[in-house]
Amino acid sequence: MHKPYIDASEATARGEPDVQPISATRVERAKAAYNTRRMDLSAARVLLAGACVPRAGDLLLATVERIGQHSRLELSDGRRATLHVGDEILVCYGERYAPDQFEARLPPDLSPCDLVAAGGIAAKCGARHARMKAPTRIRPVGLVADAEGRVLNLATWALPSTGGTGARPPTIVVAGTMMNAGKTTAASMLVLGLKRRGLRVGAAKVTGTGAGGDRWSLTDAGADHVVDFTDAGVASTFGLQREEVESVFVQLHAHLSACEVDAIVIEVADGLLQRETAMLLASPAFRARCDAMLFAAGDPLGAASGVARLRELGLPLLGVGGLLTASPLGVEEARSLLGVPVLDSAQLGAPDCEPIDALLADRSPDRATRMPAVSAGVLAARDYVKWVQGRPMAMAAS
Repeated sequence: MHKPYIDASEATARGEPDVQPISATRVERAKAAYNTRRMDLSAARVLLAGACVPRAGDLLLATVERIGQHSRLELSDGRRATLHVGDEILVCYGERYAPDQFEARLPPDLSPCDLVAAGGIAAKCGARHARMKAPTRIRPVGLVADAEGRVLNLATWALPSTGGTGARPPTIVVAGTMMNAGKTTAASMLVLGLKRRGLRVGAAKVTGTGAGGDRWSLTDAGADHVVDFTDAGVASTFGLQREEVESVFVQLHAHLSACEVDAIVIEVADGLLQRETAMLLASPAFRARCDAMLFAAGDPLGAASGVARLRELGLPLLGVGGLLTASPLGVEEARSLLGVPVLDSAQLGAPDCEPIDALLADRSPDRATRMPAVSAGVLAARDYVKWVQGRPMAMAAS
């Protein structure tokens, strides 16, 4: 059951929130972002404003005040709707870590903040890449709540937990040097190649900031089932603790395994040095479910560094791919330096590729392993929902 958003102690300390009814028509007319697609917006009855402290995943109705970097909002169906000053939008509070775009934190109140991702993340921008414009500015109207005053939070609509003890399909994980290293392209081409072998393929983006671009790319490549961390009830994985990141990964992997796919392709956001990525790849639960790593890099030196780090972690390497494969000279340097296959998009998308074929043969049905049980240190989905609904708000960094 959802915890009332403002409890007695908070109401005493900060004053009662302003409560206003919201009509179904107003909800329907607002531009609802990708991150809200799992939420039952018909449950919206009131808006809470004034003395409210937002939590990650809380649903916010906001007005666009100034158009900046994001001039369009990705809707739940993937369409990018043009934004205009005065538009009302439905987005989720969250944080963002994007080296090529923004770093943004959860604000401490409902004061004006920023739209920091096209998929619908409301946060306070702290830093931006030199190529980025100032973020689009939004003014919160109020947190969206049900008839009992309970704020609608994405975690409530997380996928149900599965047992996770059946046969585990072979799983290839794509990681990289940083944002825009070619991870999504590599993952999508992996999916395409597996589909061309006649296999049923599940795919997931397990970390990052909620937006549909990667999901649609994996879908377009032919994946039979595609999920991302928003399906685990998380608008952004930035700022989560190790067991929380691990829980998202385990939950999505178990969901795809339960779909009875023949192979799973997983993309991990950003680079190996990013906090949540580093924690996940060092996790025993991750190692237990990863059969091979494909590392995406933009140049041979970055590839060498990443391969060395993955070897230190004891993770099995399928090969190297990414942007460096656009350069024949870069490929030649990487092959001479790394001692692992360097696989371009054509090879990954082909119906036969020796490193992938060898992995599939090694994990044929008669040799398939069973899913390890979820450890006590990993939160089940229902426990994560309870946690996010009841946790205190983490104050934004100054």
